[in-house]
Amino acid sequence: MSDQTTAGKASGDKGTADKAATAGPNPVMPDPAQVAAAMSDLAAKSQKLMQDFFARQQAEGATAQPLDPLNIGQAFFDLTARMMADPAKMWEAQATLWKGYQDLWLATWQRAAGQAPAAATIVPDKGDRRFKDAEWDENVVFDYIKQSYLLTARWLRGVVEEANEGVDAETAKKVDFYTRQFIDAVSPSNFAMTNPQVIRATAESGGQNLLKGLSNMLDDLDRGNGKLAIRMTDPNAFKVGENLAASPGKVVFQNDLMQLIQYTPTTETVAERPLLIIPPWINKFYILDMQPKNSFIKWAVDQGQTVFVISWVNPDERHAQKTFESYMVEGPLAAIAAVTEATGVKDVNVVGYCIGGTLLAALLSAMAAQKDSRVASATFLTTMTDFKEAGELSVFIDEAQITALEEKMSKHGYLEGADMATTFNMLRANDLIWSFVVNNYLLGKDSLPFDLLYWNSDSTRMPALMHSYYLRNMYQKNLLVQPGALTLLGQPIDLTRMKTPVYMLSTREDHIAPWKSTYAATQLYKGPIRFVLSASGHIAGVVNPPAANKYNFWTNDKLPAAPDEWLAGAKEQPGSWWSDWIKWLGQYGGEKVPARVPGKVGKLKAIEDAPGSYVKAK
Repeated sequence: MSDQTTAGKASGDKGTADKAATAGPNPVMPDPAQVAAAMSDLAAKSQKLMQDFFARQQAEGATAQPLDPLNIGQAFFDLTARMMADPAKMWEAQATLWKGYQDLWLATWQRAAGQAPAAATIVPDKGDRRFKDAEWDENVVFDYIKQSYLLTARWLRGVVEEANEGVDAETAKKVDFYTRQFIDAVSPSNFAMTNPQVIRATAESGGQNLLKGLSNMLDDLDRGNGKLAIRMTDPNAFKVGENLAASPGKVVFQNDLMQLIQYTPTTETVAERPLLIIPPWINKFYILDMQPKNSFIKWAVDQGQTVFVISWVNPDERHAQKTFESYMVEGPLAAIAAVTEATGVKDVNVVGYCIGGTLLAALLSAMAAQKDSRVASATFLTTMTDFKEAGELSVFIDEAQITALEEKMSKHGYLEGADMATTFNMLRANDLIWSFVVNNYLLGKDSLPFDLLYWNSDSTRMPALMHSYYLRNMYQKNLLVQPGALTLLGQPIDLTRMKTPVYMLSTREDHIAPWKSTYAATQLYKGPIRFVLSASGHIAGVVNPPAANKYNFWTNDKLPAAPDEWLAGAKEQPGSWWSDWIKWLGQYGGEKVPARVPGKVGKLKAIEDAPGSYVKAK
């Protein structure tokens, strides 16, 4: 037998395999009794949802909502006008797309005819998990569907990118962002009839996966009071205070906005100067105290630090009048006073994470103006101070959207946590939205236990006045970096006043606080600065315990004005930034003193066990 004949037989066998894969497993006939029971359950759930919907409409007076609350329509209208104004470029783009389809059709025809398959016309990006099922590559039909989608997506992104040239930056960002949202939404992996994994599951279960998926969707609608609250993990697998946020300690102080937790020492001696952590109030503090293996708080305690953490309240209508300044006064200022009272020292080391770091930067400027030196060192984790290039979150903060948001918040005095969570989930829609649509609703599976996704779903509300101030003055107007543009604690805020020693940690793939934007603060603060860049993103790059040895980091003792220049001269370091930070912090820890047991040493008595009651409020 010749080599050509052998190759033809091999490709013919491959074609037969493709046909067999298309046919899938032998379908299972559904049990009529099970189907009837499932349909009865679905009908009952649907009826309850409809009754609840009409009850809410009647109670709220069926207030009309704006047709375009995100102000997307005008942006795409402007885009269309630019595209129509240059038909030659549209023809060029169409020709490129047509050429790609020609190549794809030829390769598909050759493969269907039993010939050796040509190289793929287009392949998914590395890390794109939507097409990980083997049939997306092995089955000629699904391979064609996949590549057709990828070609069209690439073409659409290219057309939008070219049409955006000359458009103002904010409109261009908005159009690009929502174009990607559309592209992600129409992926063939998101539809039952074009997802081989769903087709296979439907055949194997006799359609039970779709019935279970519909039931899951109705449950999520019920749980979200008519809004689709997608379940990302098993909510019964975790309990705050037991297998999350379980580091032992005591609440030693509290007020309307926060509880202050002091953690039980695990070493005989500790650094004299205590450590206060200001977490973001957009999420709950226990991202820094998940489980023992990845708890930053436990690790810091084990390194001989007396650790205090602010646990912010989950605000409701009682907190509607709380301002950004309220968070400053009742948050870190009150905490610093309490920590010094509890330990008997005159100053503290402070860590601010995300918006907690933004608050800390403003506070340190005001304290500098007041000659208040109670902060010995400041650590900023993924913290924005210059919001000029705010990343993808900037698509949500134009005037129309902020006005609509303020009107929405005025009804109850706060922003619902689910609204905030949706915004962040949209930044990674394929991972945090569509993967769960496929798993929960099309495959009919229950979500698996995952501590990080449990925390991500444990959302918090935002007081109306504080949130409006933050969006308008930081994101929209970028006033924090303009000396004297903001006044807090009776002091004009000027970040260049700060002479406190600073450790800045940013993350290279951060989509919330882009590292090149956070780097801008190195040109503002006047004290000694160590800037460190970690691999990964806003959460994983921060919560990176040394024992995991998962992500590296970069350091550079020089601080040039341009972040790219800093990176070009930076040295890549193995392991976690935690080890680098604790060595840096050692300069400001003071002498070793006997370990302090919360509630027993110092003037503050224990109120309740950690993690306290504030963090448990839903």
